Amino acid sequence: MTLFNAIGIAGSGVTVYRKWLDAVSDNLANINNVTSTDGEAFRAKYVIAQEAADGNGAQVGGIVEGSAEGRLVYEPTHPLADAEGYVRYPDIDLTSQMGQLIMAQRAYQANLTVVDRARESYLAALQLGRS
Repeated sequence: MTLFNAIGIAGSGVTVYRKWLDAVSDNLANINNVTSTDGEAFRAKYVIAQEAADGNGAQVGGIVEGSAEGRLVYEPTHPLADAEGYVRYPDIDLTSQMGQLIMAQRAYQANLTVVDRARESYLAALQLGRS
């Protein structure tokens, strides 16, 4: 593997993990969105990662959305409550999303570190060639 390959592969990882971070932050931002029972709940987003087409690195293969059914919560005083007092919340687990956030953040940072180290190695090799 050359330094350029390392930069490209780690760069593709940065892109995938950035998309994952975007999806998790979107899920967390909408975790308390309330809708009426006749509407759809916010659909959580989940990033599908796959090997890049050229075999060097990763890419986003797609984004899967969670259930629009959500979960029903009894809140009779809520303005959107139905006749029986229920509203619909997204079916998003906060602890799962926080765990995903930590994993995606650390992997994003690790890939950035690889890019930075490969760049430093490339610059050091150029300095050796000038000497």
